[in-house]
Amino acid sequence: MAEKAKKLSFLTVISTVICVVFVCEAAAPAAAIGNQQFFWWIFLILTFLLPYGMIVAELGTTYDGEGGIYDWVRDGLGDKWGARISWYYWVNYPLWIASLATMFPDILGMVFNVTFDLPVAIAIELAFVWIVYLMGRSKAADSEWVLNGGAIIKVAVAVIVGALGIWYAMENGFASDMSPATFLPELTNTNALGYLSIIIFNFMGFEVICTMTDDMANPERDIPKAIIMGGIAIAVIYLFAGFGIGAAIPAADIDPDYGMIYAVQTMVGDSAIFKIICIAFLITLFANMAAWSFGVNSVARYAAEHGNMPKVFASMISKDDMPNGANLVNAVVASLVLALQLVPIDAISNGIFWMLFGTSVVFLLLTYIPMFPAFLNLRKNDPNRERVFTFPFKGALMKVAIAVPCIELVLTIVATVVPLSEAEIADKVPMLIIFIVILLLGEVVRVWSARDRKEEYKGLTPELAAKRLAEEAEEK
Repeated sequence: MAEKAKKLSFLTVISTVICVVFVCEAAAPAAAIGNQQFFWWIFLILTFLLPYGMIVAELGTTYDGEGGIYDWVRDGLGDKWGARISWYYWVNYPLWIASLATMFPDILGMVFNVTFDLPVAIAIELAFVWIVYLMGRSKAADSEWVLNGGAIIKVAVAVIVGALGIWYAMENGFASDMSPATFLPELTNTNALGYLSIIIFNFMGFEVICTMTDDMANPERDIPKAIIMGGIAIAVIYLFAGFGIGAAIPAADIDPDYGMIYAVQTMVGDSAIFKIICIAFLITLFANMAAWSFGVNSVARYAAEHGNMPKVFASMISKDDMPNGANLVNAVVASLVLALQLVPIDAISNGIFWMLFGTSVVFLLLTYIPMFPAFLNLRKNDPNRERVFTFPFKGALMKVAIAVPCIELVLTIVATVVPLSEAEIADKVPMLIIFIVILLLGEVVRVWSARDRKEEYKGLTPELAAKRLAEEAEEK
């Protein structure tokens, strides 16, 4: 008798959601908005997280292929948009890996009280990149200890930072102005508006668990529950951690790179608690990248198999069906991106974390815009498919609920990469240039990848949907 494949428990599914969606390094840029972050958190939970999460829950339980968001957009809008979002979804990942890698030497230096020369720092960064590559070679179901452990450590770090913030404020008073007016949104502060992309980014990733359906015991039950329970838990954790950071450091002084670390250092000095939190923080970066790799690599592989990404992403499939070609490309690209530190331009070499992290965030946000119209098309063209979970709104209300998140995504992308004041030019122009170059490169890759494809898939029509349902019924 064949041995039953190992399945993810519901606890691990929840842990995966937390490990993927909750990102410790994103707490500081959100806290840099100041007390108005609490208004934006609540506003975006209601107007973005809820409709986005419910749409992902419906799509993830209705279309359970391992291609995740790529499958949904390709079926809803066809090959062109499937290719585009697979490029956006993939390219954010190596940029993100590289941005996190740049944090390692500095944080290790804080722990051991040393300063690394650039060659040594780059060697440490490359070690992070390639360890992440090795972790990405394992199946999700075989990495429960990474997903569960990463989630526990992340939550512990965030809770400790929040608790220390409360203690610090009681002992020394709040570092920030806590008057009621500071909690209202300041729409004229364009620099703060740029960080709103981080709050929306902090909600992203629920669709990653939808690429793990084959590893779940009951995906129809687990996915909606995990999205709802995980979303609520993550929002609370972020708010608590952001409160702790803001209690210790004035909003104007919060560093978007190391704000959480500096906040802890301010509160407890270079004590053992500070060093332990630094090490735990670094461990969470490994867990986060490993969790995201499962979704990113699956999307890249599926897109390559349809001629929508280069063939290398579908190559080197291991005996346990892992897309090691995509995993290897991630590591190589992240390694090459780290060479930007050698560029003798201060805005690039010294501001590399936010430049890379901000650019990766923008491409991830860009991925989700086509998902909303694709959802509408799938509802229209595939109405007879059984839906375990259904988006609760209908008609005009549904269209409004879908339009609002799309508008928020567009506005936050613009606020992140486009200089809206003279003071932002130095920081945002390099990011804008990188964004435009990668966007155009994606169009070249899309056309080049499709050269051997016999025909272009225009998306799921009512006729194709009916045929697919009939074929699925015969297979049962």
